[in-house]
Amino acid sequence: MDAQYGGVMPGRAAPDAESTLDGSAAGDAELLHKVTSSESESDFALATTGKQERRADTRLIAKGLGIQHHSVFELVKNYRADFEAFGLLRFQTEVIQGRGQPQKFALLNEDQAYLLLSFSRNTTKVRALKVKLVQAFRDARRAAEQRGAEYLPTYRALHDEIAVKSAGSSNSRFVHANVNKLINATCGLEAGQRATMPLAQQSLLVVAQTVAARAMQGAPDHRAGYTRAKQALQSLTAVAGQIGTT
Repeated sequence: MDAQYGGVMPGRAAPDAESTLDGSAAGDAELLHKVTSSESESDFALATTGKQERRADTRLIAKGLGIQHHSVFELVKNYRADFEAFGLLRFQTEVIQGRGQPQKFALLNEDQAYLLLSFSRNTTKVRALKVKLVQAFRDARRAAEQRGAEYLPTYRALHDEIAVKSAGSSNSRFVHANVNKLINATCGLEAGQRATMPLAQQSLLVVAQTVAARAMQGAPDHRAGYTRAKQALQSLTAVAGQIGTT
């Protein structure tokens, strides 16, 4: 954690009648600025930490509330002890290209995100954001459960089959990598996206791994196995398109 966050008092600004924090939070009703944006609202996207924990970005929370991020961030810093009662408070600094001052933000766990919104009046924007956060964290829990119950077992079964077919080959590790690339392409995934893929895409990935493993079972070697897997996976391409993954 960055020590500079402690004890910093925010500046004052005129409150937004629609999306301000309650005055009960030590007079901080005046902290929030109203900002205008032509961007349409979208589903809330959670960030993923190195331990696969899903967290809410304070920049996205501010956007959902229609207020300046600076005001949200200052509130989190000023009531840091309250947020830390619900777990480690993660502060981050964004990476920028070229010149400019990198923005600091916080990644809040589920309880911390709800605590932040509890400081807000129950306006239309706040209620809408609460719904999005509930849905986002619910989907994250379901995806984590599915990952343990379905994704990992089918992943291991597929790569166990690949290991059998490529036994004795000096290119065994490339066979594993190539099959992963094939499945990613089928499911509309880029390298590194499996950890953060949405639930529907993860479900398709589970099916793709099962299909590929079964297709490879009757192959005499890894080359024939790859060809069979590729042919079998073609039927899933249309499904990927229908659920918006490609």
